[in-house]
Amino acid sequence: MKLVEISAPDFDLAMTLDSGQVFHWQKIGDGFVGAMTDYVVHVEQHGDVLKASMEGGAPATPGSRKLAPPVAELVKHYFALDHPLAAICASFPNDSAMSAARHFCRGLRIIRQPKWECLATFICSSMKQVAHIRQISKALRERFGLPRKIDRHVAYTFPSARRLSESSESELRKCALGYRAKNLLATAQLVGSGEVDLDAWSALLDADLREKLCGLPGVGAKIANCVMLFAYERLQAFPIDVWIERVLREKYFPRKAKATAQRLREFSETYFGEHRGYAQQYLFHYARTALRKSGGLRDFSTPKAFPPGNDKGRERMRRSVSGSKIENKTKSRNRSGAGGQVVSAPELG
Repeated sequence: MKLVEISAPDFDLAMTLDSGQVFHWQKIGDGFVGAMTDYVVHVEQHGDVLKASMEGGAPATPGSRKLAPPVAELVKHYFALDHPLAAICASFPNDSAMSAARHFCRGLRIIRQPKWECLATFICSSMKQVAHIRQISKALRERFGLPRKIDRHVAYTFPSARRLSESSESELRKCALGYRAKNLLATAQLVGSGEVDLDAWSALLDADLREKLCGLPGVGAKIANCVMLFAYERLQAFPIDVWIERVLREKYFPRKAKATAQRLREFSETYFGEHRGYAQQYLFHYARTALRKSGGLRDFSTPKAFPPGNDKGRERMRRSVSGSKIENKTKSRNRSGAGGQVVSAPELG
């Protein structure tokens, strides 16, 4: 297996892949194997150098001149190695919580994900912990994706919207999606039919893009902001899930227990600066990794009353707390205001 060397200063591969952005990469030996669009890549890190190899890709049609992108360019783009990380981190506010997160997450970068894959994955993330989202992603890939062999390993691409649109809700439920199956199928049908053009939405302003995303089945404000940050590279998007809500309340509003969702949203939109999406990701990973282990923050990623897999109980809580956000997106948007974020029921652990 021929490995291409790629300069990657100020980058932590393992932390980036484990930070709750993507959910399908597998640790194999000294590196990781995962899919980047139609290509499967093996990548490992040695100091400031990545070593990568690539296999797969959609086969060219007869007479086509389509060529696979150079693996170095694919990897550089996917891991956003062109982001000026030092300058981004220097733009964060200099408070104790943010400073601790910046130090802990040194080298973590925001991945540029394929738009459909990111949208579909985060629709599946509702009320799920990271480990459960990985299981769902794996099941979807193995059931509906395409196998790609690299060295002695097999990885699967994420199924296209058209492929999922041809399935059924019952088939999707076999991937442990629960009530999310209905929403994923409906959104896949919109995207697969061409009625929704995710690529064309790249030209929209942030507010318009958020509104379009929130109009899709299964997409509320938090998921929309995740997709904006991870797929559309809108680095000012600041998703507020239970981890971030907890950090904001305990670290920034410790004596204001009744700080409203709107107050938290307004604070996040002004306090964390122009790269607040990065600040959010650092706080998120720091909270669910370092602070949880030290007991600094309690794990609210799954409601204590409902063990993993109890979708019926979790669905009742989701409806009662968020006001049926998925089924009633209009109400959700009115409650969240123009900026979009809603602090609501647990969605991502």
